[in-house]
Amino acid sequence: MRSAVKRKTGMGLQAKRYMDRGELVPDDVVFGAVEERLREADCAKGFILDGFPRTVAQAEALTSMLAKMGTRLDSVVSIAVPQDELVKRMSGRRTCSDCGASYHIIFEPPNNPGICNKCNGELFQREDDHEDTILARLEVYERTAAPLLAAYRHMGLLHEVDGVGGQDQVLGRVLGQVQKRG
Repeated sequence: MRSAVKRKTGMGLQAKRYMDRGELVPDDVVFGAVEERLREADCAKGFILDGFPRTVAQAEALTSMLAKMGTRLDSVVSIAVPQDELVKRMSGRRTCSDCGASYHIIFEPPNNPGICNKCNGELFQREDDHEDTILARLEVYERTAAPLLAAYRHMGLLHEVDGVGGQDQVLGRVLGQVQKRG
């Protein structure tokens, strides 16, 4: 979705309105963007979907869409992180308004607060990274995640990974689960 938003595609612009309010993007918009992306050449040998699907209905539609494309899901990984940690991670993100470089005020701060190291552009916080929007997004996620995770667990595809720790640690856990399935 963020790629579609960044490229300012029709689906991306529609999605941005919902994302900025911390709401789920409607399924028709999501599926249009996902299907378009999965049909690109670099996805022919495999792909990873991050943050999608988010509902049981989306999961069922994804399974159908993938079947029509001649592929299927091999594994579903859920990364578990406590809410206070999620808020800290997301609310600290900053992006350069000029070059798009990313920073985090705690984990990867710029050399000068509010200023990009690469181009001296001004750093900003995305609308969906404000604490109130994050909390609204997490509330929606909690309501929809439980049945989705249960469905994937029932299908034997779900692997839950501890998301606390450094990026390399969490990535190692995720890759370990995916490789077991591969």
